[in-house]
This record gives sequence, C-alpha cells and structure tokens, in this order.
Amino acid sequence: MKGKQYYFDYAATTPLDKWVFLKMKPYFSENFGNPSNLYESGRKAKLAISEAINKITKVLNCAPGEFIFTSGATEADNLAIAGIARANKEFGNKIIISAVEHKGIMSVCDALKKEGFEIVKIPVDKFGTVDLKKLKKEINSKTILVSITYADSETGTAQPVAEIAKIIRKFREGKHSKPYTLNPIPYFHTDASQAAPYLDINIENIGVDLMTLSAHKIYGPKGIGGLYIKKGIKIKPIIFGGGQQSLRSGTQNVPAIVGFGEAIILAEKNKKAEFKHAKQLRDKLEKGIFKIIPKVVLNGHSKNRLPNFLNISILDIEGEALLLYLDEKGIAVGTGSACNSENLEPSYILSALGRSYEYIHGSVRFTMGKYTTDSDINYVLKNLPEMVKKLRQISPLNLKIKKPKKISQLKAFVGGKTPHFLRRK
Repeated sequence: MKGKQYYFDYAATTPLDKWVFLKMKPYFSENFGNPSNLYESGRKAKLAISEAINKITKVLNCAPGEFIFTSGATEADNLAIAGIARANKEFGNKIIISAVEHKGIMSVCDALKKEGFEIVKIPVDKFGTVDLKKLKKEINSKTILVSITYADSETGTAQPVAEIAKIIRKFREGKHSKPYTLNPIPYFHTDASQAAPYLDINIENIGVDLMTLSAHKIYGPKGIGGLYIKKGIKIKPIIFGGGQQSLRSGTQNVPAIVGFGEAIILAEKNKKAEFKHAKQLRDKLEKGIFKIIPKVVLNGHSKNRLPNFLNISILDIEGEALLLYLDEKGIAVGTGSACNSENLEPSYILSALGRSYEYIHGSVRFTMGKYTTDSDINYVLKNLPEMVKKLRQISPLNLKIKKPKKISQLKAFVGGKTPHFLRRK
C-alpha cells in the first residue's frame, strides 16, 4: 500500500514498541541458549525469563510462581477453562460464562460440553453488560468456574469484574464454614487482554482467581501471553512434555517473554496518560461521525467501555464494503472481532446485544492507540462521509433507527427471509 497508513484497529493488534524490540534483540542471536541448559547462554536466558516474570507479577501484585507463560491469550483461556474443569469435576460440572466471551473461551466450552460439562451463558443487556442478577441466580453447588471477560473485543464494554468477584466470594463464604479452605469453588477467571492497557489489573483490587493477558495488545510481541493462577488452585495442564513451567511444557520463547515483561511495565507506567489520550481522540471521532453522518447507532456502553473503542452501525451499508473503501484511503478498521473476521455470519457479540441482522452488517469498529494522532481523526472525518454516501446510493436498504430486536426476530437484508445462519440444520 502506498502512502501513510491510518491505523484504527488496535483491538486486533498493536505495533511492537521500539524500546521493547531493542530489549528483545539480544535474545534472538546472542543470548539465544535454551533456558533449561546450564551453560552461560542458557543461564542468561533463564535469568532474562526470571526478570520478565518479576516485572509482570509486580504489575499484577502476585507471586512469581503464580504466573504461567503461554503462546497467547487463546492458549491461556483454554488452560484456565479446560484445566480448571478437568481438575475439579469431582466437585461439580457447571461452568458459567457470558454471552460476549472471546472465541477462545466459547470454543473450549463447546468442547467441554461434549465431555459432560454444563455450560451456562449469562445474557447481557443492550449495552453489553452482564446481567448480575441472573449470574447470581445461576451460581450453585455444582458451579466450579465462572469466566467473564473484563472488556469484550468488539464494543469494548467493561464488565463489573470486582463486583462479580464479590458475588462469588459471598457464595463461597456461605458454602464453607471457613472461607478459602478446602476447595474454594467456584473459581473466577477473566480475560483481561483488551482491558490491560487501560484498566486496573492488580489482582488484589479486582479479586480474580485466574486472569489471561496477551502481549500483543500492549505493544509487545505476538505469540506470547500468560495466565495468572492463584496459589493453591486445582488445575490440570493441557500441554504435556518436558515440564519446563511445570504446568505448561515447551521450551520458553525467551525473546517474546523479555518483550512481554518490558511491554507490561511501559503499559502500566503510561496507563493514565494513554487512557486520556485515547479517550480524547475517540470522543472527537465519535462526535464528528454522529454530527456529519445521519443514521448511525452506537454499539456497546456509552460510558462503561474502554477509552479507545468506538463500535458503530452505519445503517443502509455493508460494513465489509466500507472497510474496503477505507482501506483504499489507507484507513485500517475492523468490522468485528479480528478472530471472527473470516466468518461471514453476523457478530455473535452484537447479536447478544439484541442488534438486528441489518444493523450488525453495517457495523464498523474503530480502535485508537498511543500512535493515533489528531490529524488521523481529521483524515477519517474528511473521507468517511463521501464513502457512506456512495455505498448508500447503491444499497437496497432504507432502514429506520429503532430499538434492538430480539435475536429470534432477526431477518435477512431483503425479502424478510430467515438469515442463512439461522436456517442451518
């Protein structure tokens, strides 16, 4: 692509910070030894891992032994869900998640369902917030795990994680005469991959038992993530081998681990400034779009969302078509969760909010980051209206803004037929 790229897809991935890359470089070709070996380059690699763990656990406010490196957030989610389920099935078979979880959680829960586990999905309201009353009602003596995302990857709506933790603690205290003895189930897991750059991830403050993180969401390298696991929790491995991390086997990716440690320190140091920066630009873009383009609807919560997220439905257009128009101008955006972009079915997250089929297919997600500038916002506001106008001129739709429909009422674009994804056997 020629010319400057105007990047608005930080929720999908972030560019590697230059300082982080410099810290990683020596471990590619100089101190490249296997950290399991005792010779000098191996000892240096092992020391680098230890230093990275200390940096990460300092931010999380946990012990170094309570953090496991994984290949990314998906593996960490799989380890948390499947590892807890299989280790605690003698105590129950019920797992509670939300309707807006990442595919990494949804998919492993689908697999566990085939193993005999009961999977309960708690609905969200029209803003994407989990129904706490229904969550509280669903927790019973058979529940071994509750997993609720900290902030979803499409709308950025933040969940009341600390409040959910209190609900779970209250249940556990009522269940056991001595709280946190024996087996303090249900455990509480959250995927904080999207939330980490902007929200509190101190585990003492948010009260979780397990937490997923991903380096490439905080300007670190791809291919590395991790899972905080509170000491004493019963969990089984999902990868078997040489036992390098006890719970997670495999030769450690030293350069990526070093990068993860540097990235999380920088993210925590700059959190307040980045929150303010992202929110100012997001608000400017949001106000500008709603002012100059008619028939636009906000998806997600207007306040309780990550400061860099703007997910909107522009009626009477196809979001995918708009993405291509924007790309021609060098503007990179998302039309939904990046992990679901190859699927032509409508976003299950927006469906959970009650959005109709037509609204969902007109959705576009703008996510800002630390390299986004004021001129980037101006560039979008200058080019977007004309693109929308062109797409609406060739569109057969002429929708009216209305209240979200129930999922059962979803219809296809033209002719009122049942959408293809609901017609499948």
